[in-house]
Amino acid sequence: MDVEALKSELMYKAVRSSGSGGQHVNKVASKVVLYFNVEASAQFTDDEKARLTEFFQNRLNKQGVLVMDCSESRSQFRNKALVTQKFLDLIIEGLKEEKERKPTKVPKAVKRKRLDTKRKNAEKKANRKPPKID
Repeated sequence: MDVEALKSELMYKAVRSSGSGGQHVNKVASKVVLYFNVEASAQFTDDEKARLTEFFQNRLNKQGVLVMDCSESRSQFRNKALVTQKFLDLIIEGLKEEKERKPTKVPKAVKRKRLDTKRKNAEKKANRKPPKID
C-alpha cells in the first residue's frame, strides 16, 4: 500500500468546531473533516475494496464515502494530522486477514482426570447406601 498515493486521494474540509476556545472558536475553522471514496480509489484491488466496504459498513454514507472528523486540538494542522493517522490505522486494520482457528485436542491427562473424578464421586455415593446383607 502506497501511503503517499493514498493520501493524495483524500479530501479535507475545515469547519467550525465546538468546544473550548471562547470567542476565538466562533471565528476559526479548526475542525477537520476527511472524505474518502472507497470505490473510486485506485490504490486497492476489487477484493480489498470489498473487504474495506464491509469493514466500514457503518461509517460509509449513501454515496459510499467514508467521512471522519477530528476536533481534538485547537490547531487545524494538528487535527488534519490526527484524522489522517486515524484513517491510515483504520485502513490497515480493515485490510488484515483473520487467521483461521485451529481446533485443539483435549489432552489425555484432562480426560483421565475427569474420569478419575467421576469414578471417585460414584464410589462416594455408593458408600452412602446401606450395605446389602444376603
